[in-house]
Amino acid sequence: MIGAHPSGVQLPLRVRKKLRTRQALVDAALELFTERGFDSVTLDTLCDAVDVSKRTLFRTFSSEKDVALAPVHDLWAVFMEELETAEPTGGPAFELLEGVLLATLGRMGADGWAERLRLSRRLSARTPSTEAHHLAFCDRTGAAIVTVMQRGFDMTMQPDPYGLRPRLAVDLLAAAFRRALERWVADPSETGHEGLADALRDACAAVPESLVLPARPH
Repeated sequence: MIGAHPSGVQLPLRVRKKLRTRQALVDAALELFTERGFDSVTLDTLCDAVDVSKRTLFRTFSSEKDVALAPVHDLWAVFMEELETAEPTGGPAFELLEGVLLATLGRMGADGWAERLRLSRRLSARTPSTEAHHLAFCDRTGAAIVTVMQRGFDMTMQPDPYGLRPRLAVDLLAAAFRRALERWVADPSETGHEGLADALRDACAAVPESLVLPARPH
């Protein structure tokens, strides 16, 4: 909810105004990009739609691509918050990561976020430059997640100086989420984040079986 911190504390007026401007930019960008195509929308057109200056836009976002990908970026920003306070029980790290992502989706259910995410993913799928920007973001975020895990959790099994195992756990989660997202976006009957959470559970449940999937000759 704009204007309130997740704890329920009311945010200062200046912060609330900044958040409202940010959301207005995202909503306008996704609408314009969807209607006209990413490369056909100029900065002037986007700024005029929200009645802000280019300076305001670039104080809020690094690029037009970041505006288009804001719903995904917001999801993983909240994921990082959840991961910082997660309490491991000694079970598999992958299961912990899945639980954190499901908790994150539960926090993202308000203010039309799910519909913005759907528009963003459809746009990215048909815009190669935006999809490349998204993949670079995912790689950076994966590295940041591993750093938090190594700092906060004891994952010692055997010597792993390059952090290969935690990174693979993160990569498996990212792959499962991507497949879940594809399924959810393609299903017009799924309009809320709950359907995405169900698709994620199914994808994560399939990960162990995928690792031992037999490849028999015909």
